[in-house]
Amino acid sequence: MLQDDLAKLFGLNLKMARLKRNIKQEDLCAMANLDRSYLSRVERGKNKLTLDKVYALAAALDCPLSELLPEIRGVKCN
Repeated sequence: MLQDDLAKLFGLNLKMARLKRNIKQEDLCAMANLDRSYLSRVERGKNKLTLDKVYALAAALDCPLSELLPEIRGVKCN
């Protein structure tokens, strides 16, 4: 799976988690200390995140990381 595909799937998962909780982009940005235009690009799969931002978003949404991270089948860890 390509990195761009992962970014798009993460963005979609993030947006669905946000909408499920009825949180506006502006509110999530304030809770996670992010810029709204940055969050918008993330939700559209245009930006890749660092781990600290992924954890900040999960904490702000009060959700497990697994809800945000795309499921990848067939990946083996050594």
